[in-house]
Amino acid sequence: MIQRYSRVEMREIWSEQRKLEIWVQIELLASEALAKAGLVPRKDVAQMKAKASFTIERCRELEKTLNHDVIAFTTNVAENIGAPASRWLHFGLTSSDIIDTAFAVQMVQSADILIQDVKALRKVIAAKARRYRLTPMIGRSHGIHAEPTTFGLKMALMYDEFGRALRRMEAARATVAVGKLSGAVGTSAHLSPRIEEYVCRKLGLKPAPIATQVVQRDIHAEFITTLALIAASIERWAVEFRHLQRTEVLEAEEFFAKGQKGSSAMPHKRNPITGERLTGLARVLRGNAVAAMENVALWHERDISHSSVERIIFPDSCTLLDYMLVTMTKLVEGLIIYPENMAKNLGLSLGMWNSQTVLLALIKKGLSREQAYEIVQRNAMKTWAVKHAGRDDADFLEQLKNDPEAARHFKKGELEELCSLEFHLKEVKNRFKKLGLG
Repeated sequence: MIQRYSRVEMREIWSEQRKLEIWVQIELLASEALAKAGLVPRKDVAQMKAKASFTIERCRELEKTLNHDVIAFTTNVAENIGAPASRWLHFGLTSSDIIDTAFAVQMVQSADILIQDVKALRKVIAAKARRYRLTPMIGRSHGIHAEPTTFGLKMALMYDEFGRALRRMEAARATVAVGKLSGAVGTSAHLSPRIEEYVCRKLGLKPAPIATQVVQRDIHAEFITTLALIAASIERWAVEFRHLQRTEVLEAEEFFAKGQKGSSAMPHKRNPITGERLTGLARVLRGNAVAAMENVALWHERDISHSSVERIIFPDSCTLLDYMLVTMTKLVEGLIIYPENMAKNLGLSLGMWNSQTVLLALIKKGLSREQAYEIVQRNAMKTWAVKHAGRDDADFLEQLKNDPEAARHFKKGELEELCSLEFHLKEVKNRFKKLGLG
């Protein structure tokens, strides 16, 4: 069974309650830092810590009149703190100091969940790769039979791709772990940078080296585009598994549970609905990434055109990718593999997947590439012709052996040795070792 690794669910991180809790934490840390600097009476900070609280209902009630969410919040918290200590709440700060720093905390916490999700997915992929390491199947280019590979290699490729996803997510986490408490246009005119450093350190963030009223939005765009890129990798493999489930192929299939139904009209259907769902959801994340890039260009020291967009795309994108990664993990874990169909489909090419092997062997024996290509292609086309004539003796190897111009270049048994699965799969174990799959 798939385990969830986080103590906090993604939807909780982006809840209104959690956001305002982080706002309170930032306000109190700033006051604490001011007290340490001797600028605020310690007894007032003690009162703030003891009484600072809010309710979402009261904040919303105040916002109806104030039309400003942060002022509604500070008003509600100040009501609960009471005089005289409440005068120090939000001292020297601007709204974006609280909003952007809290936003960084939420992104970091979200990244931690997504990193664990990717690790869980890779673990399941690795198990499938090892199990089917030497299970042969046809490789395809343009959707057409090419040369043999193994299902294990296919899964090892997936494992490697999500290794890059993991590194990107870790890098994105580091990029967004940036807070700012530098005031209305980022000059730190009313609050020493030492206050900013103290609060950020307590929150596990770095202070922005320089900011305007906001942390610059290329940082946030990088985070969302990272999520979209990971979603694109999920889509890439969802599409792969959907193709492998097609009736004419049926080399792999999504798990179909007892009692599940595939079609309201056709009771026989077993459809790749999970892969299709993941394919569609990746489009949503790509759209969100475009919106995040549109947010980069703000007026001068800031406007708030980005704010309304971010309230939608960040909770949605983080929650969506979390869902997609967990769902893909379940899909891979439950994937039904059909080695017998892989072997059957491999045979449909009548051994012609050895064409490059024979081509290169002829070149090594002194023929020009053009001469070798003509001999191999001629025999491949003859093999197809025999097949299309309805005969059941079509075989590329036999066609080559019966062609004097081709056969004269090879010793007895040499063509058979070249035209073998072992020849194509001889480096599989080494590839696994390079990937750390053993």
